[in-house]
Amino acid sequence: MSNDFVKNFSITKEAGSQIKVAGEIPETELAKHRSAALKKLGENVKADGFRPGHLPESVLVSKIGELNIMTEMAERALASVYPHILSEHKIDAIGHPQIEITKIAAGDPLGFIITISVMPEITLPNYKATAQELNKNKTEVLVTDEDVDKQIQDILRQKAAYERLQKKAADGVKETHTHDDGTVHEGPAHDDEGKPIENIEDLPIPELTDDLVKTLGTPGQFETVDDFKAKLREHLAIEKTRDAAALHRATLTDKIIADSTFELPQIMIDGELNQMFAQMDEDIKRAGLKMDDYLTHIKKDREDLKKEWTPAAEKRARLQLVLNEIAKQEKIEPEKEKLEEEVKNLLEHYKDADQNRVRIYVASVLQNEAVMKFLESQ
Repeated sequence: MSNDFVKNFSITKEAGSQIKVAGEIPETELAKHRSAALKKLGENVKADGFRPGHLPESVLVSKIGELNIMTEMAERALASVYPHILSEHKIDAIGHPQIEITKIAAGDPLGFIITISVMPEITLPNYKATAQELNKNKTEVLVTDEDVDKQIQDILRQKAAYERLQKKAADGVKETHTHDDGTVHEGPAHDDEGKPIENIEDLPIPELTDDLVKTLGTPGQFETVDDFKAKLREHLAIEKTRDAAALHRATLTDKIIADSTFELPQIMIDGELNQMFAQMDEDIKRAGLKMDDYLTHIKKDREDLKKEWTPAAEKRARLQLVLNEIAKQEKIEPEKEKLEEEVKNLLEHYKDADQNRVRIYVASVLQNEAVMKFLESQ
């Protein structure tokens, strides 16, 4: 099609990172879509003496009306012209456009206004310098003896609480407690003032022995107290390293976002909220619950949750915009082999998932990780 008329459309920048495109599609261009519109609308129209989908135009017009035909033509014409609008005016659109038809009549051009959400213009700070400065503050993760002892105390308390509940739940078995002198007494344990001990923090802690550690974890996981402490220290080191890395990344990205300048499109916030609701829906289904029952239980509706989650959705959207812009400037892309591997793995677990959406999701995750590693390497 000749799309010279697209050049004459007016382009206006709006608040909220939106663009309004206004113009007219010539009647000659609109008329090209009449045949397809008639075929579509006539598929289910019935008339005596004619097969469905084979009605003459005059009969079809009398059945459904010229305005309905014009409206279908308009939708098809706008769908055909829209990609040329984006290309001609170099519009980086996100999401679906909002279309308003301002003039529609037989024999006349089609008047319209299209509101398009666009990727905002982003001014980033010197993110490499920011990363270099904050990376200097990274400290070595250390696991102290106090960390290990505290974790051991927590584990022993949890074990004591679990065993107490097991005894209470066993049919015919009365709850007992052991005094310091080794004597066993019926009933719950009491403190020095004679009050029953109810809080897990108040339960007597068993002695850590080789025999006790053999009952922890999976069978054969721990053999001695020293073995248990060594493996616990390793676990704590991994945990603290992971937490420290997550905190450093959050500090780094928060600083870059704070020093960046851009207008956040509402459509991106809505997209993040939709993802958060979809994740909640999936979690609730996996737990064997129904959404309505869950909302009743927490005494909230979706609007309440939307208000609560909006700040987090805004933060997620800002983070994604900044990471995307850094990836663009540094020409960072996900590794193709890794992308294909991860997409394949996800599709094996979620066989009904849309392949294109899975690919977009995986590509985004891998690109984000690559950007973070780039910043951490500065």
